[in-house]
Amino acid sequence: MAQVRINMRSHSVWHISNQPLVLGPIIGGFVTQYLGWRWMDWIALMLSGVALVFSLIMKETYGPIILQKKAARMRKETGDPYWSRYDQKASLGEILKVNLGRPFVMAVTEPICIFWNIYIAIVYGILYLCFTAYPIVFRDIRGWSLGLSGLAFLGIGIGCLITIACEPFIRRMINNHAIDPETGKVPPEAMVSIVCISAILIPAGELWFAWTCAPASIHWIVPILAGVPFGAGNTGVFIYASNYLSYSYGVYAASAMAGNSVIRSILGGVLPLVGTYLYAGIGPNWSGTLLGLLEVAIIPIPIVFYKYGYKIRRKSALIVRMQEDKKRLEGKRLRLQQRLEARANAEATEKEKMEV
Repeated sequence: MAQVRINMRSHSVWHISNQPLVLGPIIGGFVTQYLGWRWMDWIALMLSGVALVFSLIMKETYGPIILQKKAARMRKETGDPYWSRYDQKASLGEILKVNLGRPFVMAVTEPICIFWNIYIAIVYGILYLCFTAYPIVFRDIRGWSLGLSGLAFLGIGIGCLITIACEPFIRRMINNHAIDPETGKVPPEAMVSIVCISAILIPAGELWFAWTCAPASIHWIVPILAGVPFGAGNTGVFIYASNYLSYSYGVYAASAMAGNSVIRSILGGVLPLVGTYLYAGIGPNWSGTLLGLLEVAIIPIPIVFYKYGYKIRRKSALIVRMQEDKKRLEGKRLRLQQRLEARANAEATEKEKMEV
């Protein structure tokens, strides 16, 4: 339970890194308006340099790599042949082939990955389409300046922060689910309960925005406030859908997340390109309505996984194999512990005999 609590909190804190999606248009609008667009590239380069420094000093967090390094350190310190189950004799090329190929294999063969990749990609793509929609609405229709139009993203940012701030309450909701007797923890589907709520907030915010963004006679605060449920829902989906994939795939979580990131990034890059033509063709009201209805259409995906996720996970060959490996490893660990205890008891008995 403690590990679940730490992971949910870390995912929530990590999602603060997505706030530049909101801060970028705000800062970028004023920088471009007063300093020119080239300064945006210089600022991005500076921030990338800072991120590079942090990436070089960041500690390793991937379990198998930590175990490999620990085994290597113990071999060096003691001379005993300690080894980890993740020690590999394969060549670098074979390792790269497996690790770089697994995310794409999982993305097209694992039912969990297939449906969650589709769902998150659509949500992610529509979120990024806001970078096209908001300038059209607030600059072209309402006549705001470049800098001021970026402030319209504050509604989405506030929604994101609300979800992050509610993490303790959300964690309590998740922990109230029945414990899985096989693992002694809440099942991964407990995370999906939050996604189901978020899946409703997203189209609610989108449809709200669609019919209040134009005409300009509607007060500007109304469409901006529509970003609050929209941002809160998006944040809930990204945090707790990521948790679901992570807990479902265990040691293969990085591969599941990598495949998801590739697919959602593709749609996140494509949708903003067609957004201009969509809004010019059918107008902002019906464009937003179309996107909102698309988000309504995919609501059943998290609901189905919340209700039947346990059965779906049991049908996954990869998850079944992972669980079998885990049980086999736990059996080996238990037998080793029993042998060590028996040896310690034998040595204690022998010592008592010698003292007598």
